[in-house]
This record gives sequence, C-alpha cells and structure tokens, in this order.
Amino acid sequence: MKALKKFLYRWIDRLFLHGCSSYNPLEVRKSCRSKEQAREVFAAHGIPHARGEIFFSPLRAHRFARRHGFPLVIKPNVSGFSRGSHFPIGNFRQLWKAALAVKIWWPRSVVEEYLHGRNYRVLVGNGEIISVIRRYPPFVTGDGHSTIGQLIDAENRVREAMGLYPVIHPIPKNRAIRRYLRRQGLGLDSIPGDGEEIVLFNRISLAPGGVVETISLDSIPEINQALFRKILELFNANILGIDVIMETGIEQPWNEQRCIFLEVNSRPYTAMHDHPRFGPRQDLGSHFARLDALHIDDGDIF
Repeated sequence: MKALKKFLYRWIDRLFLHGCSSYNPLEVRKSCRSKEQAREVFAAHGIPHARGEIFFSPLRAHRFARRHGFPLVIKPNVSGFSRGSHFPIGNFRQLWKAALAVKIWWPRSVVEEYLHGRNYRVLVGNGEIISVIRRYPPFVTGDGHSTIGQLIDAENRVREAMGLYPVIHPIPKNRAIRRYLRRQGLGLDSIPGDGEEIVLFNRISLAPGGVVETISLDSIPEINQALFRKILELFNANILGIDVIMETGIEQPWNEQRCIFLEVNSRPYTAMHDHPRFGPRQDLGSHFARLDALHIDDGDIF
C-alpha cells in the first residue's frame, strides 16, 4: 500500500505540482490542502477572508448569489495555479456556467465574494517573510500605433531577453485571449492609445501569461508582516505561500482597508519569486539553504 501511495504521489506531483517546493511534513500539508480548511482557520482567528460557501450543487451557489449579490468567484475547493477558477462573475448566466465547469477539477467547490484590489503572494518561511510579489494578469500597454498582436509579440521578446522563460510564460494569442478581447470590443488588430493598458485575460496566473512584481519588504508595515507570520504559526508550517487581495495595497495596514485572505499553499511554487517581470530580482539563497537543511521524513508521501 505504501508503494502504491508513493507511485500515486509521484504521478500527482509530476502532473499538477511540478516545480512546487516540498518543505512541510505530511501533517501540515493535510491541514491546508483545501480552501475550506484555510477558511476555517481564518475564521477561528479573526483573519479577514471573503464571505462564501462550499457547494456541491450549483443551486447552492445560485442561492448564495441571490443573498449576497455580485461580483463573485467560483473555484475548486482543492486546486492550484488558479486552475478551474472563474472571476469576476457578474450575473447568473456566468454563475451557472462557472458552477458547472468547475466540477471538472473537483466535486466540491467554493463560491465567495470577489474583491477588486491588488493580488499578492506572500512567501513566509523560517519564521520570517521571505518574499512578497504582486501578481498581474497578462496585459500590454499601448504606444498609439502598434496593434495588440504586435504589442504581445514585443512583450514576449522582452520576457525572453530577461530570461524569464520557462517559469514565466509567453502571452499566447489563443482563443481564450481573443474571446476576452472581444468582450471588451477589441481584437488582436486593435490599436490601443499611447499609455493605455489592455488586460488580456481575467485569471491572475502564469499559464495564460501573467507576470509578477517584487515588493520591497521595507515598504510593508510591521502590522502586516506580523499577520503573515501569525498565519505561518497557525498552520505550524516551515513555509507557506499566502494568497491575499488588498484593496489599496500591501504598503497600507491591513486593518485600514478591505482585504481578504484567499488560501495558503503548503507546497508553494517558489520559482516565480526569482523571475519578476517588474522590480529587482531578490537573492533568496540563504532562506532556501535553511529550508534545504530540514529533514522531512514523509516528504514523498501524499
């Protein structure tokens, strides 16, 4: 049985978790695999999080929307890299479509309120803040004469020259990107104005071409850093990737703005912290040297 579990774990690791770190023991990983588990810990300790529900039947998501309104998010209860997530959902037609499509990834799903704000991944380990990045969806900025297609090509050349591949992906010109542009009345041949920012997809993840920006720890108030360290302690983890949205920004105290903690990742994808499109590259070697020195007996067991 143990050999079978190891085989399954290697298969899951290769298919879904390639490149993700493995510094936490099995007990910690089991405690925060789902978004529901994280929500329960956040609620028990007064950590701000989105009002939401776990659902199996889409009817429950529909009832939640009738009670609380839009915009909303629907996502799998267990997933990573924003797989299966749908946001922002602004009407019942989008809600039903998302509530059915999300089942491809996991039978139990999350519906919750959506907050327009700035999306961050906070990497906490060794009892301290290791790195903070802001995450962006794929976008281009107009120059007044280039088409969106040409701007995508130029941006992809910049990423290649910066050595960001394969951690950061090129922006594709696939059907999903074209469809998202059509919703804005745009196409790959459209010419944005000088300085006009065009968002190319709604998901803030790397696969569709999202990018990250490093945030200086000196700019983050101690009250915010203390909360991030508290979350690490609550899960008794060696390292966590904490996902949080802040309405005005991480440089402002969390208790002076709207913010929601989304989830914690016990196997965070740390490579993206070393490949920023914006901001300086950080030297995180000393942090990972300490983590590499840890001996995790059940690190190869799912």
